[in-house]
Amino acid sequence: MKAIGSASKTQIPPAAPVEGAQDFQASRVITIAVGHTVHDMYASFLAPLLPTFITNLALSKTEAGLLMVFLQGPSVLQPVIGHLADKVNLRALVILGPAVTGVLMSLLGVAPTYGVLALFLAIAGFSSAAFHSVAPPLAGRLAGRRLGRGIGIWMVGGELGYTIGPILLVSATQILGLRGLPWLMIIGVLTSLFVASRLSAAQTAPTANVSVGSWREILPAMKPLLLPLIGITALRSPMVAALTTFLPVFLRDSGVSLWVAGASLSILQAAGVAGALGAGSVSDSLGRKRTLALLFVAAPLCMVGFLSTRGLAQVAMLLLVGFTSLCVPTVLTAFVQESFPEHRALANGVYGSMNFIIYALAVALSGALGDWLGLRSAFLMGAAATVAALPLLLLLPGRESPATNE
Repeated sequence: MKAIGSASKTQIPPAAPVEGAQDFQASRVITIAVGHTVHDMYASFLAPLLPTFITNLALSKTEAGLLMVFLQGPSVLQPVIGHLADKVNLRALVILGPAVTGVLMSLLGVAPTYGVLALFLAIAGFSSAAFHSVAPPLAGRLAGRRLGRGIGIWMVGGELGYTIGPILLVSATQILGLRGLPWLMIIGVLTSLFVASRLSAAQTAPTANVSVGSWREILPAMKPLLLPLIGITALRSPMVAALTTFLPVFLRDSGVSLWVAGASLSILQAAGVAGALGAGSVSDSLGRKRTLALLFVAAPLCMVGFLSTRGLAQVAMLLLVGFTSLCVPTVLTAFVQESFPEHRALANGVYGSMNFIIYALAVALSGALGDWLGLRSAFLMGAAATVAALPLLLLLPGRESPATNE
């Protein structure tokens, strides 16, 4: 498939066929997804720890939200890492990601000050940026023609991590205490060893006969896709950022226990697992834009339902919110990668950087709105913003058609 649009007179050379590129290499895609699970399991530790940090360090919700900025900020480097990954084999970053992020996030429990917390989160953020720059395009290449399914499996890995992480974190905190959390880093180290062994024979180097091109050639070609994508991401991020970061705080303020508040994130992310796996395959058949349109209507309605109910009904609505909102990146990532198959890592890096930065800013905004108007209002405003993103889907380039699966 050719890149969508071009503002440059110099055409980007098409990719030459790669032997075996059409085969779906299930075991290797799943291996990368396992690394994603463990990596994002550690990344999920911050949100359930926020109530503790707010209490122990006397933080405002704005200061607590800014901690996410330290974690997400290094994602600005994703385009640079991605462009390099189109030329150089950076498999080591996929292998090391779970171990490095695991060590840093496990140390949050022993951080004595806000400044030390910020330092640990920033270093973990660099590890996360490198991992998310290289691993998704690698999973996409190994998925062959079944790109939506491959990206869906990759996303399922992350959602599983965010499902397991909060329960593991709150359980470990009750058993070991905050100062016992560093023991959890062992999981990340073992996972990195597993991924290294499973990918040792995989073809992960960039294809020698693919012309990578220069920034000046490639970035203008991405404008028709990335400009509306920025608007879409900016409008849908406030609801997701508020929910995935401040859900435990919202429930704690409502009187539930710390364990239940932390476990609520696992309920949310468990639904996201099913959504991520289903959305990729559905968008292969239905089309990316149509799938996104349905999700942008359903997710805000489910959020209103969550805020309007209590007890088991609220749990059910939380499952629906997770199912409809957390799968959107699966579809968007597949859209980006299939638009620029010759420059997957760079395109993925640009989109990933944009997504993480906007998400981090949305977290800070949600925290400020929570201090000013209350978290319920922040959730509702995020839902309204998601609906406002619907018209921008019409600006995405390319005719809507199902993706080729065979």
